[in-house]
Formats: sequence, C-alpha cells, structure tokens
Amino acid sequence: MAQAFPFSAIVGQDEMKTAILIAAIDPSIGGVLVLGDRGTGKSTAVRGLAALLPKIKAVTGCRYGCDPADGAARCADCATLRPAGTVAKSHLISVPVVDLPLGATEDRVVGALDLERALSQGVKAFEPGLLAQANRGFLYIDEVNLLEDHLVDLLIDVAASGENVVEREGLSVRHPARFVLVGSGNPEEGELRPQLLDRFGLSVEVKTPDQLAERVEVVKRRDAFEQDRDAFTAQWKKEDERIRRKLVAARTRLPDVAIPDAARERAAALCMALSTDGLRGDLTLIRAARALAALQGDATVGDAHLRRIAGPALRHRLRRNPLDNAGSSARVERAVNELLK
Repeated sequence: MAQAFPFSAIVGQDEMKTAILIAAIDPSIGGVLVLGDRGTGKSTAVRGLAALLPKIKAVTGCRYGCDPADGAARCADCATLRPAGTVAKSHLISVPVVDLPLGATEDRVVGALDLERALSQGVKAFEPGLLAQANRGFLYIDEVNLLEDHLVDLLIDVAASGENVVEREGLSVRHPARFVLVGSGNPEEGELRPQLLDRFGLSVEVKTPDQLAERVEVVKRRDAFEQDRDAFTAQWKKEDERIRRKLVAARTRLPDVAIPDAARERAAALCMALSTDGLRGDLTLIRAARALAALQGDATVGDAHLRRIAGPALRHRLRRNPLDNAGSSARVERAVNELLK
C-alpha cells in the first residue's frame, strides 16, 4: 500500500477534515460527500485519515475482516473458523480504504463465482468483491456523480442494510458490508441521484485556495512529500499521533455525550425552517453534533455544535426554491443565524 500523505499536513479545507473525522467517530452518520474542484485534497484526506486510525481486530482467516467482539455482525464463515464455545482467534489489520472505480462491473463490486476454482476443482466458491474488502473501513468513490445507475442502486441497498447479498450462478452468499461511504465529485459534471445523495450523512464543499500564502504552502508541502516521503511523514508524525489520540478518545466519549431536549428542539426547528424532507436530516444533525462535541471534549451538545455542523448535515437535503436564488449553503447559514442566535 502506497504511503499516505499525513492527514495533519493538509492545508486548510477545515470543513472537509472535520466532517471526515466526525464520520470516523460515528459511522452511523452515513458517510461524507465532498464536492468541489479537482486537486483540492479530497482523496488525500480520506487516505490520510485511514492511515492514522488505530488498527482494528479481525477474525483470523475471515475474508471479510469481521469483528471478533461483534457476534451479530459476523459472517457465516466465521462459525467454521473456531470450535463451538470457543473465542475466535483474532489479529490486527489496518482500516481498509477501497476505491470503487467508475468502470467497475457489478461482479467486481458485489463479488461473483470464483471461476478459477470452478474450472480447476469443480467447486462453486465465492470470490469477494469491493464491498467485502471495504467492510469496517472506507469505500471511496471519485466522481460519484458519474456512477452508473445500477451501481448506485446496489450502493443504496447495501448502505441501508449494512449487508451484501449475492444470489447468482448457483451461489447464495450474504456477508457484512459496513463502511463509511465517501464520495467526491465536481457538481458541474452532473448531479447525483436524489436517492444516493440522501444516503450521505454530511456534504462539504471544497474550493481551490484563493490566498497566495495558502497556495504556496500547499505546493511546498506536497513537493516535500514527493521528494522524501519518509522524512516528511516523520516530520508530521507527532501531530498525526495527537489527532489519533483525540479521535480514539472521542469514540470512547461518544456514548456519554448528553443531548438535551432543547438541542433536539433547535435541530428540529432548523430542519422545519429549511423544509427538509423526512427526518433523516434531524437525525444526522443531532448525531453529527454529538460526534463533534465528543471530538472537542464537551459533555453536552449545545448551540455551538449545531451551528458548526448544520451546513454539512443539511445543505444537500434542501428542496429547490424558485423564489430564492441563494445557494443551499447561504440558506442554511441564514436559518442558523435566525434560530441559533
């Protein structure tokens, strides 16, 4: 695996980095959609975060990297890897980051019959796909707005259930496929289908830096990384370690963060003022605010957390308003200023 650019060395793009950290703290938020110009560090941030995350325990010999401590989320194969009544053997693995290319076939994504074993041994065996590889990690889709419709339908089903089901060629396989979905794209090249757009918990906007000093610093750091990756990574190791400790502490703290009824009421009022469809916006806003509070070391969700995370949680859930020419970000900001004074 290629060495990742240190997460802490990414210049600017604070909203994107915060959103990715929040999704890593609480994967139930539903992933992150990153929209903006090419070459603004979208894929760099995802791989950088995965590289600094602590390794996770996985059942030894399991093709899906199942969690030995979570019996409900394990695959059927895990039962064959240990005698009844014994604890499954485990080992440490890196958090997977899997790229889903636009040209991927359905078989490559969901898995299919292992033709080599079928022809050489006459055995019907399942060859896991990209969804299996991404279990308990990140599934990254660049240019997600250009993804083919049949793959979009697959992702919607798996994202909703956390399980991949394959029924084809005489095979009947189901396995866990729980991952943080991260998509990136340029809105000028096409829009996402509403069904997939709604599955992303957070949506952030990234732009090419317009400050001279910031642009120079981006180029300077990237060039230093390409010249000597080991030395550059060592230079930022301490800061990456600080972020790692902060993230691990936030995961531990998350269940204990209190959400007052007043915060729930303000979140609901904000969603009502923006006329968001359904209740997924309310849930995402509260969950993201709780994860942000955990990240900041706060014991209770307050207006400051709702204010900071309202844009990423709600901007992609707004209906078009022909009487309001303001963009979705401006509409969210306006509602926040009115309701969270």
